[in-house]
Amino acid sequence: MQSSRRHGQRPARTAHWLLILAALALSALFIGVPIAVIFTYALREGISVYIAQITQPATWHAIWLTVLTAIVVVPINMVFGICVAWLVTRFRFPGRRLLITFIEIPFSVSPIVAGVTYLFLYGSQGLLGPLLESHDIKIMFTVPAIFLVSLFVTSPFVARELIPLMQAQGSEDEEAAITLGASGLQTFFYVTLPNIRWALLYGAVLCNARVMGEFGAVSVVSGAIRGQTNTLPLQIELLFNDYNVTGAFAAASTLALIAVVTLILKYLLERKQAG
Repeated sequence: MQSSRRHGQRPARTAHWLLILAALALSALFIGVPIAVIFTYALREGISVYIAQITQPATWHAIWLTVLTAIVVVPINMVFGICVAWLVTRFRFPGRRLLITFIEIPFSVSPIVAGVTYLFLYGSQGLLGPLLESHDIKIMFTVPAIFLVSLFVTSPFVARELIPLMQAQGSEDEEAAITLGASGLQTFFYVTLPNIRWALLYGAVLCNARVMGEFGAVSVVSGAIRGQTNTLPLQIELLFNDYNVTGAFAAASTLALIAVVTLILKYLLERKQAG
């Protein structure tokens, strides 16, 4: 009997280690190798050339604009996510399920389609274009257009993290705080917010990663004007089209570093949330 158990455990252990090795090999092949190629090409002409490529005015502006977009978009989406999550988890009203479905539309719509939709809405020949032009307002092919389309593409991230958590937690703690005389703001800041803080930060990290890496929607509404409306992903494509391979990989390495930092933050927040 013991012998048969041992024989049963050995194949299980073998399969266990084979799966681990397969996962490591595939991760190295599909993730590690591309990242290694990016940094190899970025640094192949030396660190001085790498720094010179990164600090070129157009690339530096693209990095700055990408960070600025995240600084503007992520806090707005955090506020939006909290408001939506509070609404759908603390109140029952007709159309509640429809609202939840509506929030997730940006996940199902192609970013290119989102960009074209904004172009047809705010462009000079769009639905609101003549009205905007009559007031000397231009949205398309400007930095505000990048903010708007980035808000649309990333709007579900924070809400999707908060809604399941707030549904699971229920409203008992908040009801108890109100019963004890706490105001609405006191209940939010001292009860609700501490309970959702890790999920909120986790959603913000995911939102930040998507904002910085967004290409399709931004390419439609920005016009990809060099040194004006080029974000970092657009600048990488522009450098490739200019046959500046070293510059393109140098810019790509910057985006890769941002992605790595984002993944580290995501991992730390997941550990905090699990704890």
